[in-house]
Amino acid sequence: MRASKRVATVRAFRDAQKTQQQILDAAEQEFSRHGLNGARMSAIADLAQVTTATLHYYFDNKENLYKAVLKRPIDEIQTTLGQLNFERLSPEEALKQIIRIAIANEAKNPQRQMLWFQEASQNQGIYFKECNVLNLHEHLLKVLERGIAAGCFRPIKPFLALTHILSVCLFYFTVHENWKHFTPDINRLSPEMIEEHTEEAITFILAGVKRSS
Repeated sequence: MRASKRVATVRAFRDAQKTQQQILDAAEQEFSRHGLNGARMSAIADLAQVTTATLHYYFDNKENLYKAVLKRPIDEIQTTLGQLNFERLSPEEALKQIIRIAIANEAKNPQRQMLWFQEASQNQGIYFKECNVLNLHEHLLKVLERGIAAGCFRPIKPFLALTHILSVCLFYFTVHENWKHFTPDINRLSPEMIEEHTEEAITFILAGVKRSS
C-alpha cells in the first residue's frame, strides 16, 4: 500500500511539473508577442490546453506568471554555465565557449529576445531587475577580467565589453522577423545559418578584445 502511495505521489509530482512547463511555454509565447500589459490569461490557457483556473492554481495571477516566465531563461543558462569550469580554459577559449552557449540558447528560443524587448518597452525593466541577471553575467565578466589581467585581452571596460558581446550574439535574433522579408529564400534560424552566425560572432568579438601582437 505504501509503495502504491509513493508511486502515486511521484506521478502527481511529475504531472504537476509537466503542467507548469506547458503553462510557462505558452505564457512565454503570449508575453513575447504582447508583453505583460497585452497578454491575456485566457489565451495562455488555450495555448497550454488547460483552464484559467489551473493557471491561477499554479501562479496565482498574471504578474506572478510573467515573473516566472522572465526568470526561467536566466535560471536555465545559469544552470548550464554553473556546470562548466571556465577557469581551466584560457580566457580566449572560455570566451568562445560562452559565445557558443549564448547563441545556441537563443537559437532554441528565438522568441525570447522579443520577451526582453517587451519588458524594456512596457515596464522599463522593473521586473527584469528581479531576475538576478548580474549573477548570470558574472561568468563573462570574470573571463574578460582574467584575460585583461593576463595581457591577452586589451584593457577594455569589462561591463561595456559584455554589452557589446551580447549585442553581437543576440541582436541577430531580435531582427530576424524583420530581415526575413528581405531574403525569404534564406532561413536564418537553420542549423547551418546559426553555425555561420556563431563562427562569425566569435571571429568578430575576438578581433575586438584581443591585444594586438
